[in-house]
Amino acid sequence: MSTDPWGRVDDDGTVYVRTAEGERAVGSWQAGEPEEALAYFHRKYDELAGQVQLLEQRVRSTDLAPAQAEASITKLREAVADAHAVGDLAALTARLDGLTGLVAQRREEVKAAREQARAEARAVKERIVAEAERIADETTHWKSGGERLRQLIEEWKAADRIDRVTEAALWKRLSAARTAFAKRRKQYFAGLDEQREEVRAAKERIVAEAEALADSTDWGGTAAIYRDLMQQWKSAGRASREAEDELWARFKGAQDQFFQARSAVFAERDASLAANAAVKEQLLAEAEKILPVTDARTARGALRHILERWEAAGPVPRDQRDRLEGGLRKVDDAVRKAEDAEWKRSNPEARARAQSTVDQLRTSIDQLEKRLSKAQAAGRAKDVKEAEEALTARRSWLEEAERTLAEFS
Repeated sequence: MSTDPWGRVDDDGTVYVRTAEGERAVGSWQAGEPEEALAYFHRKYDELAGQVQLLEQRVRSTDLAPAQAEASITKLREAVADAHAVGDLAALTARLDGLTGLVAQRREEVKAAREQARAEARAVKERIVAEAERIADETTHWKSGGERLRQLIEEWKAADRIDRVTEAALWKRLSAARTAFAKRRKQYFAGLDEQREEVRAAKERIVAEAEALADSTDWGGTAAIYRDLMQQWKSAGRASREAEDELWARFKGAQDQFFQARSAVFAERDASLAANAAVKEQLLAEAEKILPVTDARTARGALRHILERWEAAGPVPRDQRDRLEGGLRKVDDAVRKAEDAEWKRSNPEARARAQSTVDQLRTSIDQLEKRLSKAQAAGRAKDVKEAEEALTARRSWLEEAERTLAEFS
């Protein structure tokens, strides 16, 4: 009989393994030495230990699913229990027990992670539903709103699934939001179509009036009406694109017909008035020679004669009217200012007031000079100072008053 710490070979060739429960026969060996038998069954043990080690590595270093890991542990546990091998089978069982605890912990972690993922997925889907409901209730940018709802559907599909009841409830809300948005958009465009039809009718009326005026020769009055019609057109809003383009083409055509006819008439009229403009150019040059005005009466007489010939010359082209009229107006303003200044100088009442002011100041100065002499003789320094200050002021006023009086000379 041959023995080792974990097994032995009996005299009849039976091979035993030692366990905590006692010896267990694992096979027989008839073809060689007992040591060879034990070596063979040790190799069987090593193969089993290798399987346990490989499973440990998979459990600890990979994302092996807990259910798959438990199935592998159970299978190996059965293999160890019935193993035809010699070795420390209890150690292998203990290692498998350790793996069982690790897998149980991993299962709880996976469960917690799954719950966390579901909670996050639920939060994502609740956010998606909340945004969809806000779009359904508030958004009036229909194109971007519809596009965003489509994006939200794709986000919903990409999110993890949650429990069936919550999933169904949230999907029902999301679907209701899409339906509400589509209904509100449909109502809006229906109202928009009605509004555009009202605008089209209003612009039909504007176009009809514009076309009725296209042949008018009341140039001023009709031009004003066209300006008013343009304001009505702008404030009416927009019809559908097709109606808008067609109506605008008609409206603009009527305007162009009228204003082109008016321009042709004005151009012909302006051509006939060119000779009048030449005459007024000469009259303006003659009027400008009056400046600067040195004799208001003579200047007024000369300007009056020019004005008589100016009126007789007749109208001029519109593009020259403002320049010519403005030039003559500047000469007239200069003559009028000279007349005003002349009138002020010759006004007897103003001259009398100026003379009276001079006389009063001279009398006041004579009185102050006498007061100064008396104060100086009496040695009253304070009175002397007051008299001198008063004289200085009165003499300054007298100089100004005498200059004013001289302007009337």
